[in-house]
Amino acid sequence: MDYKEALAYMAEVASLGSKPGLERITELLEKLGDPQDRLKYVHIAGTNGKGSCAAMMASVLKAAGYRTGLYTSPYLFRFNERMQINGEQIEDEEVAALVERLKPLADAMENKPTEFEMMTAAAFLWFAEKDCDIVVLEVGLGGRFDATNVIKAPEVAVIMNIGLDHTAILGDTVEQIAWEKAGILKPGCSCVLYQQQESVQAVIAAECEKLGAALHVADFGAIQCEFNVLEGQVFTYKQDPYAIALLGEHQQKNAAVVIEAAQVLRSRGWQIEQDQLEHGLYATAWPARFEVLSDDPYFVVDGGHNPQCAETVVANLKTYFPDQHRVILIGVLADKDYPELTKILNEAADEYICVTPDSPRALSAEALAEHLKAYGKPVLACADVPEAVHAAALAAGETGMVCAVGSLYMAGAIRACFNLYR
Repeated sequence: MDYKEALAYMAEVASLGSKPGLERITELLEKLGDPQDRLKYVHIAGTNGKGSCAAMMASVLKAAGYRTGLYTSPYLFRFNERMQINGEQIEDEEVAALVERLKPLADAMENKPTEFEMMTAAAFLWFAEKDCDIVVLEVGLGGRFDATNVIKAPEVAVIMNIGLDHTAILGDTVEQIAWEKAGILKPGCSCVLYQQQESVQAVIAAECEKLGAALHVADFGAIQCEFNVLEGQVFTYKQDPYAIALLGEHQQKNAAVVIEAAQVLRSRGWQIEQDQLEHGLYATAWPARFEVLSDDPYFVVDGGHNPQCAETVVANLKTYFPDQHRVILIGVLADKDYPELTKILNEAADEYICVTPDSPRALSAEALAEHLKAYGKPVLACADVPEAVHAAALAAGETGMVCAVGSLYMAGAIRACFNLYR
């Protein structure tokens, strides 16, 4: 089996959809000899910020000298982005070899595993056979019944910002969703929590108490911003100085969570010096998170796709581009709360360019444009991403800027227009 055949097989499996539960991946991993039990983990759940947190955490552990696996989803441009060791993506040949090993095992199962379960099993196998010291493991959806939750107690479980997303599966209140995310907690681990509303924190605290898991809440009141410009940010957390290249006040908060998690790891015997922590945070790159692709005109891409993300994007636009004509290039999935997302984005929008993301769940550019016309601002629907990028840049002109937002499914295609493939 070659790489293309492996991807074709995974696409075929993906067409079967997703199903909650751990019984399928448990059976598949047993057939592989339970490679997940040979690894140590930082397990990260949350509605928003878990990808950025995972990238920062992996960068810190790499800077500390550990052979560090990173498992994330979805990918922006290439399937291989989902599995990395010390910042290097899995090779095409390795993907093919893993899928070739998994296929007969999966095909023989009466209850067939999903695409995400297959890839999670492949990642565990790859990380174990590559002798990773530790793996930063991002939850795919929810937590309690996510395929990644087949692991035993992690070194530290991290729960990031929680909001209303995937409500049909996880529940329609933030408290219900918090309970699902708290499913990654296990006896013997510590929990680091992104500071958030009291009702959410109460749910997490109750689960920690029940399991005997120590709870550490990041203290955002201990963040002091020194400066925040398009070239990066400098801030102190609990009086220690840090610099990050990632943009937005929310990334200072994400970094504070990582700092707390690093402290928990230190208490468990992991050697992370302060200069390694600082270097790891500064060296973190995480594409499509308010990422500046061009400065002529300024062109930003953000994978935000829910109302909480939209609030962050609006705050960033007002901080970094307070006076520019702001063109919003937008594409959304029909099953997301796009009416609320666009209502929030409209606070910072002067003009809209619409496009259809590459997903069977996408809302058409024409339908989105019709929805946006109610705001009384210029709206244009485009046939594809390259046309939309060109139209948005023309609309921005020399003094305006473009922000592409609404779906990670189009972020990779937008970056490709700027010859950025990762």
